[in-house]
Parts: sequence; C-alpha cells; structure tokens
Amino acid sequence: MLTILGFTMIATFLVLIMMKKMSPIAALVLIPALFCVFVGKGAHLGDYVIEGVGTLAPTAAMLMFAIVYFGVMIDVGLFDPVVRGILKFCKADPMRIVVGTALLAAIVSLDGDGSTTFMITVSAMYPLYKRLKMSLVVMTGVAATANGVMNTLPWGGPTARAATALKLDAGDIFVPMIPALAVGLVAVIGLAYVLGLRERKRLGVLSLADVLEKEKAEKQEEELRETETVLVGAGAAGASGGSDGSGDGKVRFAKTAGGSGSGSGTDADAPGGSGSGAEEDDVDDVRLQGLDPNRATLRPKLYWFNALLTAVLLTAMIMELLPIPVLFLLAAALALTVNFPNIPDQRERLAAHADNVLNVSGMVFAAAVFTGVLQGTGMVDSMAKWLVDGIPDGMGPHMAIVTGALSLPLTYFMSNDGFYFGVLPVLAEAGTAHGVSPLEIARASLVGQPLHMSSPLVPAVYVLVGMARVDFGDHTKFVVKWAALTSLVVLGSGILFGII
Repeated sequence: MLTILGFTMIATFLVLIMMKKMSPIAALVLIPALFCVFVGKGAHLGDYVIEGVGTLAPTAAMLMFAIVYFGVMIDVGLFDPVVRGILKFCKADPMRIVVGTALLAAIVSLDGDGSTTFMITVSAMYPLYKRLKMSLVVMTGVAATANGVMNTLPWGGPTARAATALKLDAGDIFVPMIPALAVGLVAVIGLAYVLGLRERKRLGVLSLADVLEKEKAEKQEEELRETETVLVGAGAAGASGGSDGSGDGKVRFAKTAGGSGSGSGTDADAPGGSGSGAEEDDVDDVRLQGLDPNRATLRPKLYWFNALLTAVLLTAMIMELLPIPVLFLLAAALALTVNFPNIPDQRERLAAHADNVLNVSGMVFAAAVFTGVLQGTGMVDSMAKWLVDGIPDGMGPHMAIVTGALSLPLTYFMSNDGFYFGVLPVLAEAGTAHGVSPLEIARASLVGQPLHMSSPLVPAVYVLVGMARVDFGDHTKFVVKWAALTSLVVLGSGILFGII
C-alpha cells in the first residue's frame, strides 16, 4: 500500500506541475500533506516536516548566502571577462551559445557543487539567451545534464557516498569510470550541438551588435510613441466644449498612451504591450545589465581582490575547511563590506537579489515537506524494497547492469543519501551473492546522476530554474528525456569498455 501511495504521490506532483495546475512550492507542500493523511499518519505530519526542514536547513542557508555572494560578484564585474570570452567564441550564433553553455557548466562543475555551477552558468549566459530571444529551457536543460555528468567527481557527493556506504576507496570507484563519463560528456556536447542547430534554424545566425541596435531603436520608438504630443487647437477645444470650457484659443498638449486610443495611460497600452508586463520585466531585469560595461556597481579596482576571494572560497569548499554554509556566509559578508562599504549601497544590493533568495529558499523549505513525508511515512523504503525484490533471480550475475538501470528512477525519486545509504548496500549484497564485486555495483550506481540533477528533490535545480526564470514543469518536461538518454549512454559505454 505504501509503495502504491508513494509512486502515486510523486506522479501526482509531477503531473500537476508539468500541466501548470499548481506552482512548485504549493505542490511540494500540499500534495505530501494530503498523502500523509491518506497513509493514516496525519498526526505525525508536523514531526515529518520539522525533520525534513532540519535536514535541508543548512542547504537553504548555503543557497541564500551563495546567491548573495555570486550576485555581488556579478554586480562588480567579476564574470564580465568570462561573458566577453563566451561572446567572442559564440559570435551570437545560437548553436555556439548552446555548446558554450554545456562547456561552461562542465568546467565550473569541477568545484563539485551544483548550486555554484548553476549560479555562475546562468549569470554568464542568461543575458545572451535573453537578448537573442533564445529558449531559456534549452539553457537550463543543457546546464543540468552537463552538471549531472560532472557531479560524479569524487568530491561531488555521489562517489563519496557510494564509497562510504560500501566501505570502498573513492578513487577505485571513480578512476575506472572516467572513459564512460567522458563519453557521457561528449554526448552532452553533442546534445547541445543538436539543440543549438534547432535554435539556429528557428532564429538564424544573428549579430549581437545588430540585436542590441535593433533593441535600442525599438525602445526609442516606443518612448517616442508614449510621449507623443497632440496639438489641440482652440477651434477643436471649442467644438468639443473644452476641458475647462475656456475656449481661449491657447494651444495645449495632451499625452496619448502609445496611440492606442484608450487614454488610460497604463504601461499595458504601450505599443507591443500585452498587459502582462513581460516586456517590461525583460527591460528591467537587472541581470541584463551583465552586458553593460558602464553600470554603477562595477568595481574594476577590486577585480583581483574579488577573483582571489572567489578562488579561496572554492578551494576551501573542495578542501572542506569549514561547512559550506559558513564559508558562503563569511564570503558574502566580506564581499559586501569591501565592495560596498556604505550601508545604503549594501541594502540596495541585498534588495536587488532578494527575489532570487526568497524564491530558491522557499523552494528548498517546501521540498523539505515532500522529503520529510516520503521518508517519515516509510514510502521511500517501501518503494525501494519493491523495486529490489522485483529483480528476477536470473539477473543476479548482471547486478551491476541492473544497478545502473535502477539508478535512473531511484536517484530521481529519492535523495542521494536515501539511495546510496539505503538501497545500494542491498544491491551490493545481492551482487556479491552472484559473484559481482561491490566495486562494479558502486560504479554502476553513478550512472543515474545526469537525471538526478533535475529531480524535484535536488535543491540546486531550484537555483537553476529560479535564476533563469523558467517554470519547473517546463524544465522537467524538456530535460527528463535528454538526461535519461545521457545516463543510458554512460551505462552503455561502461558495459562496452568492461567497466560495469
């Protein structure tokens, strides 16, 4: 019963957000609460939620201060040379831009933290995608899949968990997998190439200078229309009775709202406006200033200080000198103090990034309800046991391949901790009984990571979609098939090379 309810709860959540019937935050909270009552454990909902929040609170704190830190670094121009380098490579060609997104995400993923990767990648690429009107869901899909392949690094998390759970050396697990993972990365770049060709076919090969010039001209034309003046003659005023009834023959000026004839004066009535405010959002989006070399927040004299601070931060993260939330808290405070010594300026920078902070941290705490109910009610254990028990006895000698195949759905529907510490030991024990070494099982368990990185249970994915302003349901519909295909490529390569 728990197994059926568990799979039903996850399916309900995915269907509702993909159909956009509920927002991700509402779905993450209300659906598990409802199913907790169905299970008959509604009285324990508070305990499950508190336990889930306690587990994810450090992650939420890390994301909160990481967004502030990298937001400040973007404001002061630390990543401007990266953006210029990408522009030089891409030349406003959609195909090159998508491939550049995959390469950038893969390179930044060397730090082992998905949230950091997504913040840097989106910060660098978002202005370009937005200016050229490229699909943002292509950016999030490619970045997530590339990071999923690189997430298998020994300091990235999954490999360390597998080594700890099976008492193995992380190097013995990871190093033999390098050829298969390299093929997976090539597959991601190939995917980016194909998606880039689609975007090129849709948009054509563009020139960024032409796009910016056209954008500038359109903006000037819109401003001209909005401030269009209409001469109202005395005769006309007299014929209409005049607004003040004076009919004194004086010439008066009246503003029109973009020539719409509505006279409402609202932004929605401006030329090209739909009333939704989407165009205005595009213009006002602070991240579009990433291409502005004259923005007031630039700190060219502090460039090397900021570069050194970032390098020290990433090194400390890899060496685990302090907990990651503490590192980002200290770094964010130091970056704000040095770059913006005046308190009003600090408040302005915090306010500029408050939207992202609230969106992402809210998602994480909502996800805590989902994970808390899944684990607290025993649904996740029941689902894992059902899947493992369903493996035919004849598949025993092929347990490594079975583990690789199971890692796709299990790491998508479960946290990495739940899979590696709860399911993997059971699979390894079953494999050992049939002569399959735990090392092969551990290597195969890494196969599902490209898909795992877009799981609704991974906090970093909310950083990705939140900063890119992409609906989580749209991201899920787009990325699942490509991420699963990449995972299968890694699995097939591992089998072909004799690694699995």
